[in-house]
Amino acid sequence: MPVIRIFKLLPRGHQIAIGALSTAMALLAMAPTESALASRDQAERPVTQARQPLPLEVEDRPLADDSLHARELVVRISAGDTLSSIFARNGLSSSLLHDISQLGADAEQLKKIHPGERLTFFLDKRGQFKALSYPLDAARTLEIRQTGDSLHSRIISAELEHRTQYAQAEVNSNFWNAGIGAGLNPGQILSLAAMFAWDLDFALDIRAGDRFAVLYEQRYKDGIHVDTGDILAAEFINQGKVYRAVRHDDGNYYSPEGRAMRKSFLRAPVNFSHISSNFNPRRLHPVTGQIKAHRGIDYAARTGTPVVAAGSGVVVESGYNQFNGNYVVIRHDGTYLTKYLHLHQRMVKKGERVQQEQQIGTVGATGRVTGPHLHYEFLVNGVHQDPKTVKLPQAAILSRTELARFKPRAEQLLTQLDRVSEVMLARQ
Repeated sequence: MPVIRIFKLLPRGHQIAIGALSTAMALLAMAPTESALASRDQAERPVTQARQPLPLEVEDRPLADDSLHARELVVRISAGDTLSSIFARNGLSSSLLHDISQLGADAEQLKKIHPGERLTFFLDKRGQFKALSYPLDAARTLEIRQTGDSLHSRIISAELEHRTQYAQAEVNSNFWNAGIGAGLNPGQILSLAAMFAWDLDFALDIRAGDRFAVLYEQRYKDGIHVDTGDILAAEFINQGKVYRAVRHDDGNYYSPEGRAMRKSFLRAPVNFSHISSNFNPRRLHPVTGQIKAHRGIDYAARTGTPVVAAGSGVVVESGYNQFNGNYVVIRHDGTYLTKYLHLHQRMVKKGERVQQEQQIGTVGATGRVTGPHLHYEFLVNGVHQDPKTVKLPQAAILSRTELARFKPRAEQLLTQLDRVSEVMLARQ
């Protein structure tokens, strides 16, 4: 073989060394391994067996658990639905509904169901009622459960994660479109307008180039967005003038100094399309053609549009005549009085106490008029003033104790609002 031939050609010393190395490797290969020794050692020892207890806790359960729900029935509430109709439609007895109605305050929530909401029923294999679930809001769910022959109700509360979200925009065409473009939902846009409604008339005062910025809450459950929370702080720049508001833990909004955003009077007591006639001491009357003082503002709106009290007070007149049509007069205190004329419908009576923003009637075209509108007058110490420009009484301010609690939080939120606004503007 070639290998042997090559080996014979090597010097004798090399042949001896290679031979010795080969012999050593052969001896090692024949030696028993460690695992073999261990196996032989174990085989020589006697084997003893003993039962050792395992630290396991096993719960005894029946093979069939009747408490498990065999069927889940989800009912979407439609317009006109009642609990009686829902139960009857799904084969649930009226006696069950009666028993549920006797459970107390928690179960009373079922009387407030609205279209679009959902009720979930859990039934056993025989189709018998086992439980009912009704989400009250993003965090709370009403549960009614059958246990044996008894019904039990409870409200289950889940922990929600609160995150702060920021939105800002510049008004181009109108405020509403700017809000939608900033990612706000309709409810948030209306809340923002209501927040500044005592300082700004959103139908007349808003101009292209106005800006707003908003900090608001988003609520998450198990990492999933479930709800949009309150506006925490907001800024509105109207024609160069800055208005700011912060939410206090009483649910109301205040200026950074702690003065309530809600004033004693609304600037306009109706949602109107336009002003058809301004306050004018020498107006040409559209019906008579005579020069006569127009001592209020005419807000044009569709017949039936709600009219609300501009401020809290007592109704001193509620009646009808051929000139004013249906009208209401409210005295707010010894200084201020407001009048609402040409109403289609009056909803308050003389002597009745009303709250600010309470509906007192609807827009109409009664009396001497050319079309549907609200004629609104504002009197200070018996003298007519222009409702658009009259200086309204100063808003209430937080008490010293509440102010001490409010200011640190307000400063924190407004600083955050400023910081994010600067970053957003820098990116544009």
